[in-house]
Amino acid sequence: MAYTVALTGATGFIGSVLRRHLTRAGVPLRALSRQRDGFEDGTEWVRGTLEDEDALARLVAGADAVIHCAGAVRGAAPGHFERVNVDGSLRLIEAARNGGRCERFLLLSSLAARHPHLSWYARSKFEAERRVGQAAGEIAVTVFRPTAVYGPGDREMRPIFEWLLRGWLFTPGQDGARLSLLHVEDLACAVRKWLESPQAPAATYELNDCQPDGYDWNSIAAIAAEIRGNPVRRIRVPMPLLKGLAQANLLVSRLSGRAPMLTPAKVGELTHPDWSCSNEAVRQALGWEPRIVLQNALREHWF
Repeated sequence: MAYTVALTGATGFIGSVLRRHLTRAGVPLRALSRQRDGFEDGTEWVRGTLEDEDALARLVAGADAVIHCAGAVRGAAPGHFERVNVDGSLRLIEAARNGGRCERFLLLSSLAARHPHLSWYARSKFEAERRVGQAAGEIAVTVFRPTAVYGPGDREMRPIFEWLLRGWLFTPGQDGARLSLLHVEDLACAVRKWLESPQAPAATYELNDCQPDGYDWNSIAAIAAEIRGNPVRRIRVPMPLLKGLAQANLLVSRLSGRAPMLTPAKVGELTHPDWSCSNEAVRQALGWEPRIVLQNALREHWF
């Protein structure tokens, strides 16, 4: 693979796994970091943030491809998501376009962008996709919309899986709600397929672990029960309690200055009845197939 690749979010959950994949493959890699600078671990680090236009120019200088993993998943106000996910993405695509060499740009978005009305986060991801596409010029922009991504290093799904294997499943929303999952190693393989494709498709793709129609809460409980050899008790979280917890969490976050995960805006996303999706489009375009399903991940503790 002859591409020089610029990567954002390289120290985060998904980005760190992707960086490991690319450096092992010998891909010349330059990554953005708030702390690091210089050459380390097979990566040329550029110190800066998505707000630093000079740092972004250095990041993409001479890069054939840009992979944008950085973003905000937590926040106490919509403006925070707008500044990081929308404005930051726009600065990056403009830097790539002005650099004159970039041929392809991969935006790691989220399946949440399919329903932008549900949360501040979902709206920001949708807007980032739209604005990046408008500003790309001759650069081919590919958007990946992965479902809930899990794996080693993840802090959001791990507690759920740990409680599952202890015999407890706490569920929001409707009984028949559908959700999809994706292991981070499979997502990294999809990015590799994108880099290796002769021509980057200017398209948007949804990605999951290939389970038809995704999972419902009962099927997740059944998978864990089979692995444990004992039943899993499902506890339904009432909507008033969930909304109350979200409001309290938001208040505490504003007093403490820490970004909250659960907010009133996030409740709509968590309780949406259908997060299932299909891999057919990305399979046809890139030849990518996921390998890790939830049963294997839970059994082998790949999370």
